[in-house]
Amino acid sequence: MRSEDIDKTVGESTYRQIRTDIIFGRLAPGQKLRLENLKAAYETSVSTLREILNRLTSDGLVVAEGQRGFEVAGVSVADLKEIAALRLLLEEHALEQSFEQGDVEWEAQLVSAHYKLARMEAVMASGDTSQAEDWKRYDWEFHQALIAACGSKLLMETHSSVFDKYLRYQMVALSYRGGVAEQEHKQLLEAALKRDSKTAKLILQRHIQGGVEHALGKGLLSSPARQAK
Repeated sequence: MRSEDIDKTVGESTYRQIRTDIIFGRLAPGQKLRLENLKAAYETSVSTLREILNRLTSDGLVVAEGQRGFEVAGVSVADLKEIAALRLLLEEHALEQSFEQGDVEWEAQLVSAHYKLARMEAVMASGDTSQAEDWKRYDWEFHQALIAACGSKLLMETHSSVFDKYLRYQMVALSYRGGVAEQEHKQLLEAALKRDSKTAKLILQRHIQGGVEHALGKGLLSSPARQAK
């Protein structure tokens, strides 16, 4: 493999790792991203890291501060509400298309994704939050499976990007709503198997709005240090 190909592979892997660390809160909102520190932590060159951070700036997960460098994008109530509204808009549209075009293979994928999510929700309900990242990963997989038959790769990718930002807020607030969210996921599965998009949209609206209200109720977005700049 040519050296430039190796650099590209390493750069992509590091990009995904830093992005994941931001989404799951290991790199906290407002945290300074000093290149020398990142170089040691991710074993990547400064030039590659600079490219990655510029890419994450375009993703809306990092803020470039001119000569002062980079920091993890802050969080705010207004931003959460905007992200939630965009997620709902995308997911409702994709959901309707997916219900119309989904086949038996799609149903099997959806049932499997829900099973994994339900198992992890049971763990969270027991009070064990040590697997919170797995819980949110399975949550992401279920909602992606829900719209997987929509027929649009661009729509799926856009939804995934918005969902990641929504997920970051849930991780910041560790916003697990217990049996309410678990029941909503079950109802979404049932509506999908019946191809009942009208009911599914109503459940999805409650589901996303409930997540926003629960995150806000934790009071972790009100501190000035956490506000988006």
